[in-house]
Amino acid sequence: MKTRAAILYDLNTPFKISEIDLQIPKENEVLVKMTAVGVCHSDWHLFTGDTTHSLPVVPGHEGCGKVEEIGKNVTRVKKGDKIALNWAPNCGKCFYCMHSRPSLCEAYTDLIWDGFLMDGTTRMSIDGKLLYHYCALSCLSEYAVVPEASCVKMPNEIPDDVAALIGCAVTTGVGSALNTVQISKDDTVAVLGAGGVGLSTIMGAAYAGASQIISIDIVPEKEIVARNVGATDFLLSDQDTIKQIKSITNNRGVDYAFEAVGIPRLQELAFEIVRPGGTLVLSGITPMGSETNFSGAVLTRQEKTVKGSYYGTSDTSRDFRKYADLFVAGELPIDKMISRSYDLDQVNEAYKDMLAGKGGRGIIRF
Repeated sequence: MKTRAAILYDLNTPFKISEIDLQIPKENEVLVKMTAVGVCHSDWHLFTGDTTHSLPVVPGHEGCGKVEEIGKNVTRVKKGDKIALNWAPNCGKCFYCMHSRPSLCEAYTDLIWDGFLMDGTTRMSIDGKLLYHYCALSCLSEYAVVPEASCVKMPNEIPDDVAALIGCAVTTGVGSALNTVQISKDDTVAVLGAGGVGLSTIMGAAYAGASQIISIDIVPEKEIVARNVGATDFLLSDQDTIKQIKSITNNRGVDYAFEAVGIPRLQELAFEIVRPGGTLVLSGITPMGSETNFSGAVLTRQEKTVKGSYYGTSDTSRDFRKYADLFVAGELPIDKMISRSYDLDQVNEAYKDMLAGKGGRGIIRF
C-alpha cells in the first residue's frame, strides 16, 4: 500500500514528506492508521546525529492510532482498537523482562536500534530502496506497521493527542517520579527542563504529593505551562541557579533533582543542587559518546545517589492504562502541556518551534 511519511535522508537536512510503499503486517505485526504523534526531541537526535542510526529513516515514536489490520497470531488488539505505541517493545521472557525491567529487553534492543522490526527486516521502501524504522514504529507516517508488542489498547474516551503523549513523554517523566524513585509527601523536587519529559515529571511529582516543585528552564515563557501542570516555583537557568535553589530550600538543596533534557553540563548542575543524602535522576538522553563529570568525593562524602531512568522504569502494559485513568480522574493534566497542532506537511516547522522552546508539546495530527 501507499502512505505519506516524513523521511530523514541525511544528517542536518530537513525531513522530506514523500509517498512510500508500506507492506502489509506479517506475523505478530499490526497496521496502524496514525491519528496523533508527539513532537519529541529524541527524533531530532536523528537529525543531528546525536543518536547514531541507519539512514534513510522514517522518524516518529510517540504516537496514537487506530488498528486497521492485524497479522497472523496477533491477540493483544483487534481491528478498530485505539492504541498508544510503546517505543521499547519487549519479549516478556529475557532476564530483564523477568526482573521487571521490560524497557531494557535484551532480545529486541539491537534490532530496534539497527532500524528493523522484530524479524530483522523493514516494511517500508521508496523507489525500491528500503527505509529504516525508528524504534520499530516510524509513526511520522499516515500508516505504520508495528510489532504487536508495541501496541497498548487505550480507552476510547482518551483524546488521541493525550494517548500519543502517554506513549513517550508522560511515561518517561511521570514514571521517573513514581517508578525510578518514589517521591513522597513533603519532598522537595527540582526539574531541569520544561519540555515534554520535564513537564510530565512535574505532573508526577505533584501527583505524589511533593511540597515544592521547582521548574528550571532557559525560556521565560515556560513558566506558565510549568505552573499549569504543578510547579510551585520557576527559575531561569543561569550562573546563579545553585544560589537560587539554596535560598528557597533552607540552604540545603532539594531531595530529588531530575535532569530531563540530556545535556552533560545540566546533569552536573543538577548534581550540585541535590542536598546531601538526596537523589539525582537522569531521564534526558545525552548525545552518544558524551561524558558527564561528578565528583566522586562529593558523591561519597555527601551520600548522594545518581540514578538513570530509561522510559520511566516502566511496564507499559501496566503504566499506559494507569496514566490514562489518572488523566480521566483529573490527577494528571496531560492536556495542559499541549501547545499547538500541526499537519504532517508542517513537520519541519514543528521541530523548529520545539527547538525555540515554544509552548509545551506540539502534536502532529493526521
